[in-house]
Formats: sequence, C-alpha cells, structure tokens
Amino acid sequence: MSEWAIEIEGLTKSFGHHFALKGVDLKVGKGEFLTIFGPNGAGKTTLIRILSTLTKSTSGNLRVAGFSPDEGEELRRRIGVISHQTFLYNNLTAYENIKFYGRMYDVDNLEQRVEEVIEEVGLTSRMHELVRTFSRGMQQRLSIARSLVHHPTVLFLDEPYTGLDQHAARIFNNLLEGLHTGERAIIMTTHDLSRGLEIGDCVAILVSGKIVYHEEIEKVKRETFEKTYFAYVDEEREK
Repeated sequence: MSEWAIEIEGLTKSFGHHFALKGVDLKVGKGEFLTIFGPNGAGKTTLIRILSTLTKSTSGNLRVAGFSPDEGEELRRRIGVISHQTFLYNNLTAYENIKFYGRMYDVDNLEQRVEEVIEEVGLTSRMHELVRTFSRGMQQRLSIARSLVHHPTVLFLDEPYTGLDQHAARIFNNLLEGLHTGERAIIMTTHDLSRGLEIGDCVAILVSGKIVYHEEIEKVKRETFEKTYFAYVDEEREK
C-alpha cells in the first residue's frame, strides 16, 4: 500500500492554447497538511478541481486515496471539498443540509453523525435555523461539517478564507488546526501568506501552472518567506 495520499505526475490542463497547469509533479503523504500559495490565475483552483474529479486533466497521472480519476465514484467517497462557495442550501436548516449530504454518501448512524460534525464546528445551538440567516463565517464553518460528514481521508480547501472578516477567519483557522490530526491528508490553496503559514506541514508555491517551490514548514524562514514568494512569482512572470 502506498504511503502517499496524493500522487501527481506530469499533470497538465489546457483550455485551447492556454495551459493552466504545465506538468505538475507533487506527492502528499497520508495525514500531511500541504498549503499551496499562488497569485490569482496561477492554476490553484484548476488543480483542486482536477483532484476532486470536477475537471479532467489534459495529460499526466494522478491518484487520490489510492484511486485514479477513472474510479470517480470510489474516489469521491474518500474526499471532502471546501471552497469559497459553500454548496449549502439557503432554505434548509443547518441540520437538514448536513443530513442531505450524509444521505448522498450512505453514512451510517446518520442522525448521530450529523450532530457530531455540527458540534465539531461549533454550530449546535443554530443547527435548526435556516442557513440563509447565517453569517458568511458561519456558513463556511458549516461547509466544513458538510465536507466531513462521510469521514473523508483526503480534504481539499480552495481559497477558503475568501469573504471572511478577520474574526471569522481566526475562528476558521482554529477549526482547520483542529482538523490537522494526522487522520486525513489536507491540501489548501490560498494567497494569504500569513494565515497559510500558521498551519500545515509543508508549503508549496504554484505560479503560471508550475510548482516552483516545495518545502517542509520547519525549513521555511517565515520572516523572509514573503520575499521568497514574490521572487518566484516575479521570476516566472518575466519568462
């Protein structure tokens, strides 16, 4: 059995003559938290969409949780996805939303599991209220519950801080730290350098569709990382 939760080799994605990804090679270990930084248009969302089977790659190989994209249904049962879009139904309560997604995945002991994940994100007191009454931060916390209800072994977060104020972002960050238990691999994309460096085991920089930097967090000099980041971004954009 592979030690890797995610294995990517030579991954490309083109839209006509434009290549959003240009031969990405990447491995993420089981239980590892990887933060991928990159400017707008770097290919971060495209990468997450391919890994979560929402988009097909143009070429290259990948396996997520031991499955290839051709095994889509089995792969999707093992992943959770959080993005700036919550994928929640505003006219349903928090409880009804999570129960709906739990039914999609045939979750055992569903009602108990729904209450567990809602409690995990701190929304027990609001679970029977309509989602449309929730703040942006509360909806994003509920989206974590949605992504966890089926016990995924891999979690993808695509720009999850978008639209959150400083207080909501801090609460969200604490929740993400709580998810980093070693039970699941996590990939998060963001352009928020300060928050991205607060959590995780490794960091990478994606620019112009290529991974140009990949390092363990212990080896990253946080006080100079912003300079390092912009040096890589500027270098790739000048090519």
